[in-house]
Amino acid sequence: MEEREELQSILAYLPVVMRCSSPFWPSQAVETLRELGGGRVNSGHHFFQAISDLRNALSLSSEPLAPSAPHGYALFFDEVMSGEESSKWFQEVLPALGNLLLRLPSLLESHYQNTDNMAIDGEAGAMLTTALRLLDSQQPGIVFLTQELIAALLSCSLFCLFPVSDRPVIHLPMINFDVLFGSLYDDYSQKQENKIWCIVHYFQRISSEMPKGIVSFERKVLPFKNDSIHISYPDANFWSTSAIPLCRFEVHSSGLIEDQSSGAVEVDFANKYLGGGALGRGCVQEEIRFMVSPELMVGMLFLPAMADNEAIEIVGVERFSSYTGEINKAFCGFLYQCKYQPYQKILQENGCTSALFYAATSTSMETDEGEISNHKITNSQNDYHGMDQGNNIGVATGNWGCGAFGGDPEVKTIIQWLAASQALRPFIAYYTFGLEALQSLDEVAHWILSQRWTVGDLWNMLIEYSINRSKGETNVGFLQWLLPSIYGHGARMDLPNLA
Repeated sequence: MEEREELQSILAYLPVVMRCSSPFWPSQAVETLRELGGGRVNSGHHFFQAISDLRNALSLSSEPLAPSAPHGYALFFDEVMSGEESSKWFQEVLPALGNLLLRLPSLLESHYQNTDNMAIDGEAGAMLTTALRLLDSQQPGIVFLTQELIAALLSCSLFCLFPVSDRPVIHLPMINFDVLFGSLYDDYSQKQENKIWCIVHYFQRISSEMPKGIVSFERKVLPFKNDSIHISYPDANFWSTSAIPLCRFEVHSSGLIEDQSSGAVEVDFANKYLGGGALGRGCVQEEIRFMVSPELMVGMLFLPAMADNEAIEIVGVERFSSYTGEINKAFCGFLYQCKYQPYQKILQENGCTSALFYAATSTSMETDEGEISNHKITNSQNDYHGMDQGNNIGVATGNWGCGAFGGDPEVKTIIQWLAASQALRPFIAYYTFGLEALQSLDEVAHWILSQRWTVGDLWNMLIEYSINRSKGETNVGFLQWLLPSIYGHGARMDLPNLA
């Protein structure tokens, strides 16, 4: 097993060690995990001491954790949690996690044995592996993980057992939870507390009822060079001459992307690092999505930052929590556990059937004010090629990259519409979250569709706007520039009914 190329690529980033070609825990680690499994840890202070003992057993003491991490663990489990919640955590949940971690070596061994039987067809009849491995930049590939193995790996994150010193070298995001807990102590906020509650809910759930599904993580790459096999990275001429008609555009001024019921691909179009600031202090759209579906976070273990021509598709994660609160004041309300509710439509992809579909894609590119370039839109097209073209699966998305990254929401909207249309998606369900700049989006989209524009038509208008904006010839948003009549003194246009 140790000689497997897939395992070799990820072994330095896993907490287990190898002996006789098999993964195992050192004896000191086994002893500590058995203490946890036996329910002999009963406070946040003792919990972190067990974490320190495990890290010492794995020779990780030279990789310091966040300075406030021990205080953060003690604060949450000894003070934030009620006495009843704390008792349940230390008597039921933590022992279950300790026993799960004891089984991690055997789960990994079974994973690599089973993936030999789960290889998928590639080009020219070649069989492609689905085993856990480093999916590096510009290397397309897919990994299948059982939800049980994901739970064990995320338990390693909770226990801060992943080696991290070499992760920045290959642009891997943080994976341990020390910063998450440490920042709770350094600068307490309700949002940060509720992020941790989401993770706690997840561990409570899997400790009482382990999910039995499979999740796939796939890195998708649009090659920069043209060839006869792949869809390549399109240039400006490709977009300007496209005769593909624009897809249907649905505007939702309220509601959340993750609450959509149409079975659409749910888009995460924000940070080049998967998860963004989920394990730090971040608490906006991307981070919230990863908190309510913590299984997404395991992708942060083996998926380095995305380049401009890449996207990541994740299929099969479960949503474990929900939340209340305004989107710009996210996580200000009560959190509760959600029961697993699979989509009615069973999706088949790459030979793996999944009852719950979610695609998380991201890009490093942000829209510069007054300037549009080809590579900013190509990422979106890559995102929306997640499944076979011509299917009935639409796209649910929103104002990605328009907060901390300062993107233009009107331009971002059009970019995603162009990309989804070019990828032959039947519709976009766009969630504006009540953003004032997009109040007229529904009306403008309705007018554009009434003109029977193609992707090329809308692209060329966007380029013309970009040129005008960069020359200082206009300072209004794209929607008003395109259709000024609906912004004048409350005037409205009589638009044709496209129903």
